[in-house]
Amino acid sequence: MSHESVPLSILDLVPISSGSTAGQALRNSVDLAQHAEELGYHRYWLAEHHLVPGVASSQPALVIGLIAGATRRIRVGSGAVQLGHQTALSVVEQFGILDALAPGRIDLGLGRSGHRAKQGQEAGKPQPQPQPDSKPEPESESEPVAAREVEGLLVPPPFHPGKLLASPRFAVHLRLLQHPGAEPRDYAEQVDEIRALLDGTYRSPEGLDAHATPGEGADVQLWVLGSSAGESARVAGERGLPFTANYHVSPGTVLETVAAYRKAFVPSAELAEPLVQVSADVVVAEDESTARRLASGYAPWVRAIRDGRGAIPFPTPEEAAAASWTEEERRLVADRLDTQFVGTPGQVVDGLTRLRAATGADELLITTITHDHADRVRSYRLLAEAWGTAG
Repeated sequence: MSHESVPLSILDLVPISSGSTAGQALRNSVDLAQHAEELGYHRYWLAEHHLVPGVASSQPALVIGLIAGATRRIRVGSGAVQLGHQTALSVVEQFGILDALAPGRIDLGLGRSGHRAKQGQEAGKPQPQPQPDSKPEPESESEPVAAREVEGLLVPPPFHPGKLLASPRFAVHLRLLQHPGAEPRDYAEQVDEIRALLDGTYRSPEGLDAHATPGEGADVQLWVLGSSAGESARVAGERGLPFTANYHVSPGTVLETVAAYRKAFVPSAELAEPLVQVSADVVVAEDESTARRLASGYAPWVRAIRDGRGAIPFPTPEEAAAASWTEEERRLVADRLDTQFVGTPGQVVDGLTRLRAATGADELLITTITHDHADRVRSYRLLAEAWGTAG
């Protein structure tokens, strides 16, 4: 499969740049989505992150509505709804409304964030919620312990959250995101409920039916997103749903994640064969030095995520250059920095081609953050032109 035949899509966190506002970030995302449609990108997805000062994508359904209303053809969706904080019905109703307004263009990406660990958890004790850097699921199997190259792609050692998950900030997040005493439903059960409510086949344990309006019969494409070879990959595979593996969040586990999904896959009414999308963090400019300068804010941004503060407003190159670092902090972000694709259009296309070859991806999901909006738009334009999506 040549790279030109592999669709490119966009994952947008609605980043807030230092010195800017959430309102400007939202307006930038609407503008970027309009450019993405013109440039031939296949989907435009919005992430869900809470209680962090550097991203404005706390309510993806609302932002999806803004984007869908400002575009005409591009598919718009979530990457991903955090099911640990919502009921199946609330999700179906939200996306049913979106489909009613933009029929046939809405994707519903589902994530496990907010769910308890299945192994080693303390009874009655809520598990912490990473924001926004989703951790590999704890039930993941046989992770590699050393960096390696596969088809020329760097696969670093997996990131282990360690002390990060003990941060008291995560307990505050759970307190604000969930009602007192509430416990997330089993993830697989929630996915099944969402499918049944969309299909109009829902029956309660007592045998009673329920119908979501809007929602039932919506032409919404379901996806599952995951960062490890754990429950998300298994649930997506066993139900024959398309799956997104998060290389940009957890590059050290991407190959095991994709393999677990394919191993579990069972054909369904939606899919006869596995459908794999893989995410990547990208910055493109006309020359490599410019691209690296534009991408320089990524290091302090990831550091803030992983030290427990959460995503900060995205720094300027000057702010990034002034940041001081310890060796421990450099190790904290190394896997993310080493696997970001930064450079000229040709260099980034080569990197993404290696990512596709190593993972067998059917589609790539691109996330790009720069301090200045014009630089982000230009990065996506240069990539589309080099990849062949731009007409």
